[in-house]
Amino acid sequence: MISVLPLWRHQRFRRVFVPAVIAVLLLLLWQGTVVLGQVPEYLFPSPLVVAQTLISDWQLLGAALLNTLKITLTSFLLAIIVGVLIAFGFVQSRTLETALFPYAVLLQVTPVVAIAPLIIIWIQNTTLALVVCSSLVALFPIISNTTLGLRSVSPNLLAYFQLCRANRRQTLWRLRVPSALPYFFAALRIASGLALIGAVVAEFVAGTGGANTGLAYQILQSGYQLNIPRMFAALVLISLTGIILFTSMSILSRLTIGHWHESEA
Repeated sequence: MISVLPLWRHQRFRRVFVPAVIAVLLLLLWQGTVVLGQVPEYLFPSPLVVAQTLISDWQLLGAALLNTLKITLTSFLLAIIVGVLIAFGFVQSRTLETALFPYAVLLQVTPVVAIAPLIIIWIQNTTLALVVCSSLVALFPIISNTTLGLRSVSPNLLAYFQLCRANRRQTLWRLRVPSALPYFFAALRIASGLALIGAVVAEFVAGTGGANTGLAYQILQSGYQLNIPRMFAALVLISLTGIILFTSMSILSRLTIGHWHESEA
């Protein structure tokens, strides 16, 4: 117990240890409730059954995970590129922002499940259609946060740049971009999860079978076949993927700006 106390004083250790303990307690509660209540597997499988299904069906679920992950990462990268370019344009021109920002909001408030069928019909390539649907979901946080960050510069520093007769390009790259990094990485944490959500929802709408199917299709098929343990296993993989994406963006943010910005202290 004495050896644990020095570790407990570290905030990062508590950030990992406390959620891990809660997760173990929830899994034990889940397992105990299912076993003591004698709940059938086809209604609510226990964590052990889900783990066994992950192992036995890994060849099927692993391939589906790779396909979903491919769509998610491609969409996420596309949303970053397009979102940053649009944010740069908004900052350089108020007129452009006034004209186009309402349409960015329109894309955000329109449910992807409503427009995904149209996109799938218009784009004959199913993979490309899924990427477009997922990118639209992840695009708005990057546009809004990056634009806000690029505008949230110190007035004194901006006045100093103007005093030094810095042009727009110099002000953008040497002042606005460094100031926007905390906002940008916050957007990445949000958009990474939204890209995964968009990919899964688009897969549900597409409902395509065959070799290149994702986790959403496996969930649909498991529901049709009443294979509830496999459905839970696919849900676990989706959840773990989202956690890994969010954690990766947090680590990237800490490595990039943690040494100079108080938001990652």
